[in-house]
Amino acid sequence: DPEMLELMKMEIAEAEEKIPVLEEELKIALLPKDPNDEKNIILEVRAGAGGDEAGLFAMELAEAYKNFAHNEGFGVEMTSESCKIPFVLSTFASIEILCKKICISGYKEVIFEVKGEGAYSRFKYESGVHRVQRIPATEKNGRVHTSTVTVAVMPEAEDVEIEIREEDLEIMACRASGAGGQHVNKTNSAIRVVHIPTGLAVECQDQRSQLQNKVKAISVLKARLFAMEEAKKAAEEGAARLAQVGSGDRSEKIRTYNYPQDRITDHRIGANFSNIPVVMSGDLGDIFDALAIADQTMKLEEASKGVE
Repeated sequence: DPEMLELMKMEIAEAEEKIPVLEEELKIALLPKDPNDEKNIILEVRAGAGGDEAGLFAMELAEAYKNFAHNEGFGVEMTSESCKIPFVLSTFASIEILCKKICISGYKEVIFEVKGEGAYSRFKYESGVHRVQRIPATEKNGRVHTSTVTVAVMPEAEDVEIEIREEDLEIMACRASGAGGQHVNKTNSAIRVVHIPTGLAVECQDQRSQLQNKVKAISVLKARLFAMEEAKKAAEEGAARLAQVGSGDRSEKIRTYNYPQDRITDHRIGANFSNIPVVMSGDLGDIFDALAIADQTMKLEEASKGVE
């Protein structure tokens, strides 16, 4: 039947067009999976060089991450925040004084958890130095200032992966700093945990009790120790640089946010993105997707060389 023959030819042509796409999808599906991809993460943002500008950008970047996480359906839970200059506004509600802390000069450091399946796979390329170039609000001569912020993204470590001996910990209770309400500054609820063998120290004060803050602090400590082990393994295995970004290596600049030119440049993949205000509102998907694709491409090339 001529009509049936023509129909078969069309179906064959359509199927042949799909072959290259399916082959690429199959290659990606066969790539080794990162065992941490589905884990929750602990995300740390710290002000680097640049004074108040660094603190303000640390606060803006942290808010962008939180907004993106919420938009993606992840849960966000604060662990600790340290402001450069806290400012307190007090209002009255019944007979209680409700205090709200505002970081007028941004963060020195903020740590929070992002919870949900695949959290690490989305955020893992963010570890490193983020550079911002812009004119500060206090700059009278219109000069562009350069500041830096460091980011660490760590997969949440499970007890079976990282074991911490009680005798290796030094745990101290102290009064929380900054403004806060009934519990902050009135009880010794803040906790500082020091891991004696490595010297790593973690403070947590955002929870209402010592026990809650202790659990949070130890969770962060485990994540840092786990990240150190992962970074050591990656270095020993000679993994690709882009794939190592999620290990917590913050030694070099990964991205520049140039406000006067409305351009964000990711230096690892040589890609530029525009519309900084939208990106900083939490619309980070295009950047994250570009990094994931670049990482997959790099791994495919490495796999092809191995086959050859």
